[in-house]
Amino acid sequence: MKRLLILEDGTVFEGKAFGADIDVVGEVVFTTSMTGYQETITDQSFNGQIITFTYPMVGNYGVNRDDYESISPTCKGVIVKEHARLASNWRNQMTLDEFLKRKGIPGISGVDTRKLTRKLRSVGTMKGSLIDAGDDLTHAFDQLKATVMPRNQVEQVSTTKPYPSPGIGRNVVVIDFGLKHSILRELSKRQCNLTVLPYNTDAETILDLHPDGVMLTNGPGDPKDVPEAIEMIKEIQGKVPIFGICLGHQLFSLANGADTYKMKFGHRGLNHPVREIATGRIDFTSQNHGYAVDEKTIDPDVLMVTHVEVNDGTVEGVRHRNYPAFTVQYHPDAAPGPHDAIHLFDEFMELMDAWKEQAKCQNEQI
Repeated sequence: MKRLLILEDGTVFEGKAFGADIDVVGEVVFTTSMTGYQETITDQSFNGQIITFTYPMVGNYGVNRDDYESISPTCKGVIVKEHARLASNWRNQMTLDEFLKRKGIPGISGVDTRKLTRKLRSVGTMKGSLIDAGDDLTHAFDQLKATVMPRNQVEQVSTTKPYPSPGIGRNVVVIDFGLKHSILRELSKRQCNLTVLPYNTDAETILDLHPDGVMLTNGPGDPKDVPEAIEMIKEIQGKVPIFGICLGHQLFSLANGADTYKMKFGHRGLNHPVREIATGRIDFTSQNHGYAVDEKTIDPDVLMVTHVEVNDGTVEGVRHRNYPAFTVQYHPDAAPGPHDAIHLFDEFMELMDAWKEQAKCQNEQI
């Protein structure tokens, strides 16, 4: 069955349908990942977006139980050059087509993804729609142009109730803005006792749990659409160590007086080189974001820029000058992606231990 991808600028791409048989509207973005399509599709940071895979074949190793980053993905659609109908891998449990059908996500194959990506790079991300080839094009374009993209994306993907992930070590509160399961996996590997809280949890509730540290997770959309989280960060910083990832990095920066902006086409993929300013070390990183922190607005007396993106110079990490808190724009949990930056979770453990030791010494002096 034929399916069409239409863009708000009037462009039409024709391809073959797979996945769910529904029409959708979303923001069309692209990812340069060469593998990890299951993790990508189930990453809640893609909420409301139609994902273009630049790698030419997608689906060849199927879908399995181990690689979910969320159980209920909320991306709007999938665009590929070639869809592999047969999956060949010992962990395979279902095909990509079966998976998308079960999750209610439409896909389109046979699209010139190189041409589409070049358009998105030159024009920027834009609204698009996946429709049946038999639909009225004029009506479909009218609907597309009239569609207003939602602003409550974090609310859509965050947990609504607190829940634990028990461990025997450090007590870590995880603020869920649309977290990837791989973040919980890395913290659990380090024996952390985790409590996952909704995005709009207030500072008092967090501090009442007496955490050794707070994790600010990734999530979708514009960080300025989550003002309650910004206020919460202002109230907890200096009272507990903080580690922020992706959206957590942007929210932390906003809480400390910096500004953010929407990027032309964002960073999405597994091959983004990031330089640590202090050492010159370069890590290849997994990224998925459409907003960035504006370096010109950072107060150097409050925040220190620790990492920058090699290709375009965007801010990729900050550290607070006075409080035990640091954040990065990329995903050190690396699912999918290179594990170059996995050591940042160990740095978070060391930060929490140092803070506890300092507090202990101060109590003894008293």
